[in-house]
Parts: sequence; structure tokens; C-alpha cells
Amino acid sequence: MKKKIKIFLNGFINENPILVLLLGMCPTLGTTSSAFNGMGMGLATTFVLLCSNVVISIIKKLIPDTVRIPGFIVVIAAFTTIVQMLLEAYVPPLYASLGIFLPLIVVNCLVLGRAEAFAAKNSVFDSALDGLGMGLGFTISLTLVGMVREVLGSGMIFGMEVMPSQYGALVFILAPGAFIALGFIIGVKNSIDRRSRARAVAKANAGKAVESAN
Repeated sequence: MKKKIKIFLNGFINENPILVLLLGMCPTLGTTSSAFNGMGMGLATTFVLLCSNVVISIIKKLIPDTVRIPGFIVVIAAFTTIVQMLLEAYVPPLYASLGIFLPLIVVNCLVLGRAEAFAAKNSVFDSALDGLGMGLGFTISLTLVGMVREVLGSGMIFGMEVMPSQYGALVFILAPGAFIALGFIIGVKNSIDRRSRARAVAKANAGKAVESAN
């Protein structure tokens, strides 16, 4: 059971696609001008990642090694088309906002990477957990970057004003702001990780010192 939980949680912190693995940088920089866009892109990618991981895990033994990657891309493209059609039908404003980045999920290295590195080697259930965990970790990170950019750029979060818009800096709405916000968030995460590791080492050393004294 612990192994299943670890697979699911890997994508949230230890192997977060954006903050640790630095995968999917194109949609991260291009679609996070607002928290809503970031969350929408993350959920669309989660749908494709989850479904493609499950299908690839089921059919992995039926695909010859020589055409393995093209086969995976066909599966990913099918689910990308489905999510694209669903967004166009039911959430037209989000579909229009995401634009070309939506069909580009097909070539998102996160989706193809998990298909090749995990789904092609593991069971259907484990692959589903991996796809869901990685997708949600991706969604949370995109939403976080979008929130930082939206607050600093326009003084709003999910369209709700949290500070006067005249204090916002336009650069955070533009592409350079994505680099700045992402770098800041990664720096904060790394700082927290370093402090956690230092506390763990100090605790372990203290334990050894007590054992030696006894």
C-alpha cells in the first residue's frame, strides 16, 4: 500500500514535473498568465496523461519495440484531440485562451516521458496512479505560477481583485514575468528542501550522539 501511495505522491513534491524535473516548460511559460489558464492547462494535461498511461500500459506488449514511440504518440494524440474537442464544446473561453498550447500537449515531454519511463514498464493500476499524481502535481505548479503572475501583474487571483490594479507590474503578465515567477518559486522550494534536509541530518546526528553517550 505504501508503494502505491508513494507512486501517487511522487509527482507532487519529490518528482514534481515543473519544480524538480523541469518538464513541460513550454506550457508553463506560455499559459500561466492567469491562475485560471494555468489550472485549465494542467487539468487538460492530467486527463491526457492519465488516459494515455492506462492505455499504453494495457497495450505495451502488443506494440513492437521498433515502432514503440510512434505508437505512444498516436495514443497521446487521440486523447489530446478528445480533450481539445471537449474544451471547445463546453469551455470555449478557456479553449480560446489556451490556443495552440492545447494541441501541443501531444509533444509535451512530460506525457511522452511518463509513457516511456513508467507506463511501458508497470501495471495498469500503477500507471494510472503515476499519471494522476504527475498530472495533479503539474496542475498545482501551473496554477501556482499563474497565481503569482496574476497577483503581481494585475492585482487579481482567479479574476478577483486582491489589491489595486495600479500596483501591478505589466512584466509579470508578459513572457519575461513567467521566467521570473517560475525562478522565484523554484528558489523558494529549493530553500525549503535544504532546510528540511539540514533538520533531518541534525536530528540524526543528535540521535547518534545520545546512543554514543549511553
